[in-house]
Amino acid sequence: MNRNGTLSIVIHAHHPFVPGEEGRISAGEQNFFESLSETYIPLLMLFDSLERDGVPFRLSMALSPSFCSMLHSRKRMGRYLAWLERRIAFGDEELKRCKSRPELFLAEFYRDQDLERRDFLTLRCGMNPLGAFDGFQKRGRLEFLTSSATHAFLPFYVSMGEALRAQIETALVHHRHYLGKNAAGFWLPELGWTGALGSYLRAYHFTYTVADTHALVLGSPPARGGSFRPVKTPDGLIVFGRDITARKDMADLAASRTGVYRNSFLDAGYELPVQALKSLMGTENSRCSTGYRYRSGEGGLYDPRKAREAAAEDALRFLQLRLSRLEQARGCLDAEPISLWTFDAGDLGCFWYEGTVFLETLIREIARRKDCCTLLTPEDYLDGAGSSFEVTEPDFSSSLPDGYGGILLDASNDWIYRHIFRSVQRMVEMTGRFPGDTGLKERALNQAAREILLAQSTDWTKPVNPQWKDRMDRFYAGEELEGALRNFTTIYEALGSNHISTEWLTALEKRHNLFPCINYRVFGKKE
Repeated sequence: MNRNGTLSIVIHAHHPFVPGEEGRISAGEQNFFESLSETYIPLLMLFDSLERDGVPFRLSMALSPSFCSMLHSRKRMGRYLAWLERRIAFGDEELKRCKSRPELFLAEFYRDQDLERRDFLTLRCGMNPLGAFDGFQKRGRLEFLTSSATHAFLPFYVSMGEALRAQIETALVHHRHYLGKNAAGFWLPELGWTGALGSYLRAYHFTYTVADTHALVLGSPPARGGSFRPVKTPDGLIVFGRDITARKDMADLAASRTGVYRNSFLDAGYELPVQALKSLMGTENSRCSTGYRYRSGEGGLYDPRKAREAAAEDALRFLQLRLSRLEQARGCLDAEPISLWTFDAGDLGCFWYEGTVFLETLIREIARRKDCCTLLTPEDYLDGAGSSFEVTEPDFSSSLPDGYGGILLDASNDWIYRHIFRSVQRMVEMTGRFPGDTGLKERALNQAAREILLAQSTDWTKPVNPQWKDRMDRFYAGEELEGALRNFTTIYEALGSNHISTEWLTALEKRHNLFPCINYRVFGKKE
């Protein structure tokens, strides 16, 4: 470890589950494909570049199991490749349209970028981006955390042990299925923590988790090291506090460059005549984002070279701020401080286009300045920090706007939970009624388990709240939530009448085709 302290970077990689569809690309699948092109393929290319140049790096990624299910699907990757080919064809048309316009160099820049990403996916990743991420884990570059099966806000389910265990156990089984080993760390969706979770996570042999800053500083007793030193719960779980100032510093730096950084919302797909999108959408009466964004945040013509230079400068400023914070913390602690910086992967690329340049510059600068600080994963830090951690009970908290859970439980969406709780009770009841069934009944019960896990996802409950500002369409989120609950109820009633439509069940299995190793018995009562 470095005497100047430790910086730990945890990238939260999650995307709302998109049902398996045939034919036309849905809005949800469009968003998923954009995330692959703007965030995840560029991240893999970044890691590949660092490794090729011999730059040492150790980062953590929290991979949600539902996201892994989508990344692992060869069929879905085939659909993504076809979508990418259509976007390249659209780029060729943009080159013609912009031939005598100042945007020409940008159209060429975006078209060449898509060509590069297509070649990386097919030639370097073998159409398997999840396997490519796993390769960096095997070579010691990445450490993976798992998360709950479907990004559920776990504090709301502590009164229903069966629901909690189903979320955690399904995640554990599928993390091992996709990535070949158990994870030491567990990522709490929305960083939602309450004290009752400690015993559940320790029961499944997780070593650590991450909570928001105020979980530690308002704990019982308050953590003396604030967020700069992990604590141990009475159950023996290590809890790291995220450095909330790191996220604020990153946001402030990005906001100060609005005249240089790309505007991620002004897309050509909403400005061009709708018939110009036919090559991308396959129809003349539909709009979508294209990835061709020609303006900076203040409306001027976007300049990628200047934006890259600004991102590199901001990365150096960010590193200096982290070193300053670590120095202040070191003066108050008798142990090495750690600044744990967490962010959603979509912050890089999808929402902050230059974010990958920022991250690459930061990693290269830390490697170049060997004495500035150490870049470690939380597990690395624990391995070198001994076992003398302060014992405290972190306070109920989250990373949601109010710091708790209000946006997930107010007058706009509180109706959801009575349906979810009733469905969980019915799922537990069915598990007791059919403990050893096989064949069609087992398939139906496993699908019922998938549906109730999907219904618990915050991906649906957040957008239902009109206060939530995100790209997810509120109607789409409500439709997916109600659909999952309706599917569950249909299965429950079919099993009660002992009549299951094989055709309907098969179609549903193809549509909600996540968690291939699911076992409905995870909802069984424990003695």
